[in-house]
Amino acid sequence: MIRWVFAIFIGLIVFSALLPWLEKLGVGRLPGDLRFKLFGHVFCLPFASTILISMVVLLIARLLK
Repeated sequence: MIRWVFAIFIGLIVFSALLPWLEKLGVGRLPGDLRFKLFGHVFCLPFASTILISMVVLLIARLLK
């Protein structure tokens, strides 16, 4: 169980780092992606985009298998 939590945490960190580049493609602005400003910093929690990218990766993995 803790392994999955760790994997999701690492995935969110990587996705957040790639978010400025992915915003050009429209990812990160889906309904369900939370964006808020706190103490002058903008924080993004891309829940819907993470699910969408996970489904695409799952589909690719199944096609390659």
